[in-house]
Amino acid sequence: MNSQQVLLLLKRQANPDIATHSQRFFKTAEGEYAYGDVFWGIRVPVLRQLVKSIVELELEEIRILLTSLVHEVRLFALLLLVKQYQQAEQTSKQQIFDCYLAHTAHINNWDLVDSSAHLILGPHLQTQSRSVLYQLAESNSWWERRIAIMATFHFIKINDFTDTLKIATILLLDQHDLIHKAVGWMLREVGNRDKEVELNFLTRHYQQMPRTMLRYAIEKFPEPQRQAFLHNKVISN
Repeated sequence: MNSQQVLLLLKRQANPDIATHSQRFFKTAEGEYAYGDVFWGIRVPVLRQLVKSIVELELEEIRILLTSLVHEVRLFALLLLVKQYQQAEQTSKQQIFDCYLAHTAHINNWDLVDSSAHLILGPHLQTQSRSVLYQLAESNSWWERRIAIMATFHFIKINDFTDTLKIATILLLDQHDLIHKAVGWMLREVGNRDKEVELNFLTRHYQQMPRTMLRYAIEKFPEPQRQAFLHNKVISN
């Protein structure tokens, strides 16, 4: 199978009503963060099911799909890259990793980032230099900045919080709401595994944090503790 055959297969799954809803949900109107993105209206479970049957697609064919103007085609390509990465030998893993980094301009919505960054960049960098994540964290692209923090979800799952906290600090004063949400979410995930680590970080930085970031980070705190953070009544160590 090649990319053109995959496109035809995906196109058959299109649903105009779902596409209309998706265009609103993913903020594609003029002035919104995903302005101009095109949707065919294919549900994620359908894409995941198709990935299972097309897992052998060549990397060059996946590259073509990843540069598509259609959102679901790009998501399909990323889900396929994740599947192939998980099954690949080391040489192929490196090629997939390189392909991912070369196409970050097309990984340009939160669902695309969140379904792939921690499953490709995270495991690939587990035993390597993670400097690329810091380059992404300093990027002018808010999608690359989100990739940076979301990739650390893999490290969080193995109780390695260092890069999450360092990148969260870099992004502390970021201006974009989608970064606020991602950083707050990752801090909450740190807290799910080690509450003390998250508390120490928040106690030092919560007064600087955008409100959305803080709310995401403390979402599971007991209500009195949440209110103390929200009303600036936390006593620093």
